[in-house]
Amino acid sequence: MTEFTMEKGADGVAVITWDLPGKSMNVLTLKGGEELAAHVEDALADDAVRGLVITSGKDSFAGGMDLNVLGAMKDNGVEAVFDGIMDLHKRLRRIELAGMDPKTKKGGKPIAAALPGTAMGIGLELPLACHRIFAADNPKAKIGLPEIMVGIFPGGGGTTRLVRKLGVMGASPFLLQGKSLAPAAAAKAGLIDEVAADPLAAAREWVLNATDADLVKPWDAKGYKMPGGAPYHPAGFQTFVGANAMINGQTWGAFPAPRAMLSAIYEGAMVPFDTALKIEARWFTNVIMNPSSGAMIRSLFLNKEALEKGANRPEAPDQRVKKLGVMGAGMMGAGIALVSAQAGIEVVLIDQKQEAADKGKSYTESYLDKGIKRGKVTEEKKQKMLSLITATTDYDTLKDADLIIEAVFEDPAIKAEVTKNVEAVIPADCIFATNTSTLPISDLAQASSRAEQFIGIHFFSPVEKMALVEIIKGRETGDRAVAKALDYVRQIRKTPIVVNDARFFYANRCIIPYLNEGARMVAEGVSPALVDHAARMLGMPVGPLQLVDETSIDLAVKIATATKAAMGNAYPADMQPVDDLMQALYDQGRLGRKANAGFYAYDEKGKRQGFWEGLADLAPVRDDQPELVEVQHRLMFAQVLEAVRALEEGVLEDIREGDVGAILGWGFAPWSGGPFAWLDIIGTPYAAERCDQLTEAFGDRFACPALLREMAEKNQSFYARFGKDAQAA
Repeated sequence: MTEFTMEKGADGVAVITWDLPGKSMNVLTLKGGEELAAHVEDALADDAVRGLVITSGKDSFAGGMDLNVLGAMKDNGVEAVFDGIMDLHKRLRRIELAGMDPKTKKGGKPIAAALPGTAMGIGLELPLACHRIFAADNPKAKIGLPEIMVGIFPGGGGTTRLVRKLGVMGASPFLLQGKSLAPAAAAKAGLIDEVAADPLAAAREWVLNATDADLVKPWDAKGYKMPGGAPYHPAGFQTFVGANAMINGQTWGAFPAPRAMLSAIYEGAMVPFDTALKIEARWFTNVIMNPSSGAMIRSLFLNKEALEKGANRPEAPDQRVKKLGVMGAGMMGAGIALVSAQAGIEVVLIDQKQEAADKGKSYTESYLDKGIKRGKVTEEKKQKMLSLITATTDYDTLKDADLIIEAVFEDPAIKAEVTKNVEAVIPADCIFATNTSTLPISDLAQASSRAEQFIGIHFFSPVEKMALVEIIKGRETGDRAVAKALDYVRQIRKTPIVVNDARFFYANRCIIPYLNEGARMVAEGVSPALVDHAARMLGMPVGPLQLVDETSIDLAVKIATATKAAMGNAYPADMQPVDDLMQALYDQGRLGRKANAGFYAYDEKGKRQGFWEGLADLAPVRDDQPELVEVQHRLMFAQVLEAVRALEEGVLEDIREGDVGAILGWGFAPWSGGPFAWLDIIGTPYAAERCDQLTEAFGDRFACPALLREMAEKNQSFYARFGKDAQAA
C-alpha cells in the first residue's frame, strides 16, 4: 500500500498527499521517504506542473520519524546512520531548491506545505524545506520539534534551518526545550508562515502566484546574515557563550543530546548551508550511537506509550469512570478532583466539614483562574469544570458512583473507618481505591467487605503536575479493579504503572534509599555540596538533600519511626547515623522548605540561600573528600538495587514499568532510560563487580541481588531477558 500519492490538477498544481495506512498519524518510513522523493522528481520533470503542495490525508500532518527506521540504521552501524541522514538531507534539499538554476536561483517550481493539524519532528522539518508553510486554524494542533525530550535532536535539517530562519535565540525554545505551539502562535513565532481556514486552498493559490524570488530561502540568497549574529560576530559570540552556560546550567552536563545539538549549531553557523547539514548529520549520528538515546526513546516514547495504551491491562469490559467520589478534600483530594474534572468526570468531593470540602473545590477554581490570566482557559470552560465538582459532607451523594478514591490522612484507623462508611452507601460493583504512599494495601483492604474490589492508587504531589500514577494490587485485588484503575488513569491522561503490594510499593521503595544515602554521606563528613551536585551531574532533577527539604524532614522522621516499629530487630543498624541526623534537624525545628529551614537556609520568601551553616556542627566536613564517581555510584546503586530487588520479589512485574515509573515518578536520571536501562548500559558483569566493591567499603545495603549476580555470570541484559517487545530504538 502506498504512503504518498500525487494528483496533478488541471491548474498545474500537483498535490502530494501523505496518508500512512493503518495509522492515526503519519510517521516517515523508508518506503514513504522513497515514494515522496519519486513524486517530487516526477512533478519537477513534468512541464505541465507549475508547482506542488505537500499535505496530509489525515486530521494531522505528521508526528515524526518512524523509530524503527532509526533503529534499523543504528543496528547497521555508524556509517549507515550517517548515510541515511545524509540521504534524507539530499531529498529535502531537492525540495528546497526545486529545480532552480544553481547560479541564478531562477527556474524553480514553488512547493508549499499545507498542514491540516499537528506537525511534529520530521512533520515540521519537511515543511521547513518547502517554500511556504500554511497551517489550519486549529487551536488543538501542535507544531514543534520535540526530539530533545526523548534524547535526540532534530536531525532532518530542522536544527540547521530553524537557526538560520530565527537565529539562535529565536530557535532555542523550540530546539533546546522542545517547545510546541498552536498554529496561530507558531505563525507569530516564525515557525510557519500563514494560518488559513483552508490551508490546502491557500497553498494552491500561493503556488500559482509565486515568483522566483519567493522560492529562494534567505540562507541561499547572496549576502545572507544570521539573525542575531553568527559565532564570529560580537553579538553572536555573546549569544553562544550564554547558550553554552544555559545548557550546562539546566543539564549539569548529564544529557548528551543538548551538548551535541549546540555543537552542531555552533559549527554549522560558521560554514555554508550544505556543509552545515553535513555537520548536523555527524552530530546526530553521534547522539544516535550513544546508548543514552536508545534508552530514552525506549522508555520515554515506546514504553510510556505502551503503558498508556494499556499494555498490562487485564481482560475486562470498558471500565471508564462516569462518577467519582473523592474522600478527603485536602491537597491530594483537591488535586484528584481537579484532574478528574479536567477529564470531564463528575466528581463528588467529600470532607467532614463543608468548609473543608468547599476549600478543596476552590483549589480547582484558583487553578482555572490562573489559566484564564494566561489565556489558556475561558470563563465558560471554568464554569463547566466547576459544575462537575460537588463539594459536600453527604455520603448519600455516592450512591451512584462507580469509583471511590479515598485520600484521607495516612492513618490506618481513619482509612478503615472511611472505607466502612463508604461501602455502606456505594453500589455493589463500585471499585474502592485508597491513595496512600506507604501503607500496605492488603492491610488496608481488611476493613473492606469487598477485598477483590479494593485497590491502591498512589498519586504523586502535586497531582496536576506529576505524570505518573502508581496502581497497587493487594493480595485479593481482582482484575476488574485493576482495569478500572487503568482506564481511569487513561481518562485523566497520566501514565500508570501496576505493582504488587509491599511496604513503600515501588517508587518510594527506590527513592527513600536515595534520600538516606545522601544524608548518610553528610553524616560521614562528605561535603553536602558534593552530595547534591554529584546527583545533579547524574541527571537527577534535585539532589537528595534538597529533596528531603522539599518533602519535609518531619515526614522523614515519621517514616523512619513507623518503619522501625514495623521491622523491629530487622531494621538495618546502618540507618542509625541517618536517623540521628534527621532527628537532630527535627529537634531544632528545621523541617524543610515549609519551615524555611532544613539542610538548606532560606530567605523570608522561601528561596534557597545555600546550605545551613549550622549543618557543619551536626556533621563536621572531613578534610579528605571522596571522588565524584564514588559519590555518584553510591547514589545510583542505592536506587537501582532496590529496583532489581522489587523485580526479584515480584513487586514489579514489568521492567518497562520500572524504568518509566522511575523517570516520571522521581526523576531518575532520564538520560539513562531508567534503572534497568542504566544497568544494561554499564553491563551486568560490571554492575555486580561494583556491588561487591561498594559492599566491602560501605555495607550490606549494596549487596548484589541474586538475580543480578545470575545475569552477570551469564552476561545478560535486562531488556534482552525481560523486555518483551520493548527493545531499544
